[in-house]
Formats: sequence, structure tokens, C-alpha cells
Amino acid sequence: MISTQDWADTQRLWDYHQMGHTPRPCSVAIGLGSHDLGVADAAVDLYKRGMAPILVFTGATSPTTRERMPRGEAVHYRERALELGVPSSAVLVEPRARNTGENIRFSRELLLEAGIHVSSVLLISKPYEERRAYATARQLWPEVEIVSASSPMTLNEYVDSVGDARLVIDMLVGALQRLLIYPDQGFMISQQVPDDVIDAYERLCRQGFASRLLRDEQGQVRSQARR
Repeated sequence: MISTQDWADTQRLWDYHQMGHTPRPCSVAIGLGSHDLGVADAAVDLYKRGMAPILVFTGATSPTTRERMPRGEAVHYRERALELGVPSSAVLVEPRARNTGENIRFSRELLLEAGIHVSSVLLISKPYEERRAYATARQLWPEVEIVSASSPMTLNEYVDSVGDARLVIDMLVGALQRLLIYPDQGFMISQQVPDDVIDAYERLCRQGFASRLLRDEQGQVRSQARR
């Protein structure tokens, strides 16, 4: 049972995860691979609006995408973009990345090898991964400007698209934990997390929305205290 308080806390996390950037023309758009083809759709929409002359899709496969995207996330994203009318000459594929850090590093290397000068990146992710993607890119590619983007959806719309409310809450909780612990490991820049967001996160953890939390070797949830 998902309570009214659970939904309120989930909305608070959803709002925090989104950066609120206004899309603007950038050197390139990078779509981060995942189970969600909506990322490819958002990238195509931004391309058609003139926000980037080149699309890069990055991602191999994961346990959650292996069956749905057997040829790799980036390859399936490219196929989706071509179906929607993007010319093949405007799409680059990075097929090796298995996490957000590799998405950024390998895309950067691909663009360098292609001789494409990059001063700004339109970084396209799932709605609840905007802040994580931004923080990772700022850490690994600090010399370029990062503009975060995703499909414009409400929390309820996203839950409907996934079809599993509890899974969505678990993913939002897991994404928040990574924002708290990854900066100390050098994976992303540190960002201020408001107390009310941490309070909401901790309540959801106590309510058992924990399937996407990182744990230590003893099975304990990795430390998330950051105030």
C-alpha cells in the first residue's frame, strides 16, 4: 500500500531530481541509454527543434535492458531516431557504456575521435535522472556547459508509462542515494540537498522502498547522511 505521505515524499524527490533547465542550442545532444525509449524520443524532438546538430546515443546492455534491447541500448535508440526521421549522418553510437560515468567518458572520447568540437552538451536522460546525469557530467567533463533535459512528464504520467508505481519510487530513492554518496567517491560533483528532500528520502527508505539502494558487503544500506 502506498500512502498519501509516500506519494508526497515521492513528489518531493521527483521535483528535486529534475534540474529545470530550459533547452537551448548546444554543440551536441547526448542521450543516455536505459530501458526507456522515451529518452530517444526526447532527443529526436530536441534535434528537430534545432537544439543540436548531432545526436550521440550511449549505452550497452544491463540486466533490465538485455531482453528488451538485445542489440544494445544505444543501437536501439539510434534505430528509434531513424524511424522518427533523423538522418543517419546525424547520429553517432557509443555502444560500450554500462553506467553514467562511462556514458559521459566514452561519448566524450567518441566526439573527440570524430573531430567534433564541443563547448556545450544537451544531456538527455530519464526525468528522474536529470540531476545525477548533470552532476556526473560536471565532474567528468567540467570544461563544457551542461544543459539537462528529459521528456516533459509529471510524476503521475511517468508512473503510468512504467506501469509499476512501487518500482518508480524505488528508482527515485536509489537515484537520491547516489547523489548523496557518489561525490565522496569522485563520481560526480557534490550538490546541496535540501533537508526536506533528505527527510522525504529517509521516510521512503523506512517504508521499504529500497530495492535500488546500494548496500555494503554486509548487506547494510550504504551511508547516506549528508546535511
